[in-house]
Amino acid sequence: MSLQEYLKSRVFLIQMLIAIAIIAVLGYLFMHWLTFTTDHGNEITVPNLQKMSEQAVEEKLDDLNLDYVLLDSVDYNPDFPKHSVVEQDPIAGSKVKVNRKIYIKVNSSGFTTVKIPNLIEKTYRQAVPTLKALGLEEGTITYKPYLGKDMVLEMHWNGKKLNPGDKVFKSSKIDLVLGDGKVGFDDTVLDTIPTTETPVDGQ
Repeated sequence: MSLQEYLKSRVFLIQMLIAIAIIAVLGYLFMHWLTFTTDHGNEITVPNLQKMSEQAVEEKLDDLNLDYVLLDSVDYNPDFPKHSVVEQDPIAGSKVKVNRKIYIKVNSSGFTTVKIPNLIEKTYRQAVPTLKALGLEEGTITYKPYLGKDMVLEMHWNGKKLNPGDKVFKSSKIDLVLGDGKVGFDDTVLDTIPTTETPVDGQ
């Protein structure tokens, strides 16, 4: 039988159909294996964990076959309940695989305290960055007569005069009393200065 006759024969046709069927089955099995190993189409949407307690986070993620890692606590934020989630990574709405770890940061139990630095005789420009570096805020600015202009003379918090080393809550507003650059001088004092008369000879 010639090659041309063989290619037209029924035997060749049957062998081709068998080969095509085998390739199709192998292709199906390969795609099924690839889907299984990569969890293709089995992604999970990360829920919004903000303002949830750590216990609630654990229960929520367990139901979704996800895990979590507590990184640390952040400075107290009054917009969030104490010990609740403030930040998460990946963010809510992200698509992740099964058993993916979600990293969270929780709100601390309250404002931490900081020591008031010695700002007396410091300039206003020096004082404000120092306060901000400690997590404090600039409050009300008032002036009083003093030769050094914009020099810090006093520090106050909630109406209380502060001394260097006193502790206040972080994020507190510190009121500053500054010098106005003028020397206090009352010219009415001149009226009270006694005059000295020159005695007349012989008297």
